[in-house]
Amino acid sequence: MAEFFYADRLFTALEREEPAPGMLMLAAPGMLSDEFARTVVLIIEHNLEHTLGVVLNRRSEVAVANALPEWLDYVAKPQALYLGGPVSPQAAIGVGVTTAGTVLEDHPEFTRLANRLVHVDLRTDPAMLDGLLEGVRIFAGYAEWVPGQLNEEVERGDWYIAPALPSDVIAPAGTDLYSDIMRRQPMPLPLFSTFPADIDDN
Repeated sequence: MAEFFYADRLFTALEREEPAPGMLMLAAPGMLSDEFARTVVLIIEHNLEHTLGVVLNRRSEVAVANALPEWLDYVAKPQALYLGGPVSPQAAIGVGVTTAGTVLEDHPEFTRLANRLVHVDLRTDPAMLDGLLEGVRIFAGYAEWVPGQLNEEVERGDWYIAPALPSDVIAPAGTDLYSDIMRRQPMPLPLFSTFPADIDDN
């Protein structure tokens, strides 16, 4: 409802980060799209052709053991597929946290995102990655923005861009990831950490 769409005043008043691989997109309170309400999106690619990311905080009921059993020993708990977004839900995307000291240049199966976060090539034999990963999260599908689309949405106040931590990707079950990330942002964002996906639930 239009009277709740005040996020432009909240988000554009803050110092703005630029979208980039390894950054997070936090849906603003009052997000116009119900599909992305209260979501946390990790940006995987951001270039002149598109922006591609995966939703970190939507777990499916499908077990990794049933979909990609060869990766089960490497997947962080809860060991379920996560719903990365509405595009190509049959596609699997892996994001991992590397162990300290891993030299990414020696491992073409990893594409660096930020900190120790990497995009993992799931075509790799997982056994080749022993000792290199603290955990992996596997996403079914992804979200995608065409050129100019994301900038328009950020300008409108739909998204707040923030740095990601490795723990955001492999957060344990029961974590309210949206609230946790909001609480570590500059004021006044922590005040909105408990903003519901549906304002009628407030």
